[in-house]
Amino acid sequence: QVQFEESGGGVVQSGGSLRLSCLASGFRFNTYEMAWYRRAPGKEREMIATIRWTGGSSNYADSVKGRFTISRDNDKKTLYLEMNSLKPEDTAVYYCNISPYWGQGTQVTVSS
Repeated sequence: QVQFEESGGGVVQSGGSLRLSCLASGFRFNTYEMAWYRRAPGKEREMIATIRWTGGSSNYADSVKGRFTISRDNDKKTLYLEMNSLKPEDTAVYYCNISPYWGQGTQVTVSS
């Protein structure tokens, strides 16, 4: 079955960086557009970045544009999210996704 294993979250100071990973299994990873979502405390889940199956085209939410970079390694079946210039409002649980499947997520906490 489809499974995702997100990792790389943690606690970081404002202005810091983290790199999230999502190891996928159970489907043909190299044929699917992938996405990162996040859910901040008390808020709806928000899509923050998508990437085409080729890795050649990506899109970002305005809230992360210019600070986050989505990438993928199809050979490793792994999706990445490089997060720079982190802000306290980036605090959330981060998930990778292909509809309708979700992983457990990884917690990112940014302290001010």
